[in-house]
Amino acid sequence: MKQDLSNKRKIYNQNSIDFNTLEDNPLDQFNVWYQQADQSKAIDEANAMTLSTLGLDGFPRSRVVLLKEFNSEGFVFFTNYTSEKGKSIEANPHVCLSFFWPSLQQQVIIKGIAEKVSEQNSDEYFATRPRDSQIGAWVSPQSEEIEEHHDFEKAIAFYQQKFDGVAIPRPPHWGGFLVRPVRIEFWQGRPSRLHDRILYQKVDNCWQKKRLAP
Repeated sequence: MKQDLSNKRKIYNQNSIDFNTLEDNPLDQFNVWYQQADQSKAIDEANAMTLSTLGLDGFPRSRVVLLKEFNSEGFVFFTNYTSEKGKSIEANPHVCLSFFWPSLQQQVIIKGIAEKVSEQNSDEYFATRPRDSQIGAWVSPQSEEIEEHHDFEKAIAFYQQKFDGVAIPRPPHWGGFLVRPVRIEFWQGRPSRLHDRILYQKVDNCWQKKRLAP
């Protein structure tokens, strides 16, 4: 089956980057853009981001995860450490994050090094999750092959009974990763495909910024 998509085009003319008012620190600049995206009624989940890792099979793999915190050190998300992405990060912590906010015609691409957050940090976040989600973290052997008609209900009932009336502890195989950025690019769509691009790169522990050709 062939489907011709060559005529599908969109005009990018929502905004532009003012290179005279950019923050010196890209995490501060990310905060500016993220707040705009988060407050936009046209964006459902501004914290949804694509995480790309290099798999154990040598192939890159991308999936959408949710950003749960960002600070002066970097970007934090949580997952099952024994999942495919968890194993990939353990083997090769070089990852890429990307945010795309279509209604703002903006994209942010982040290259960085992932590391596990502290157990205390993971415990604190896990405690804020809905109880059903906490149970789910115990029930699912994420990324493992299961039978087509696998019944999760029995496992759910088991853990509901096991933790009945008590706080649900965080599974030891579940926790957070902090991605410490080394390169952050901000992309703003512009007419004629002459997009605005600004790259921040860490050199000798200091951030340098430069403009890139579209």
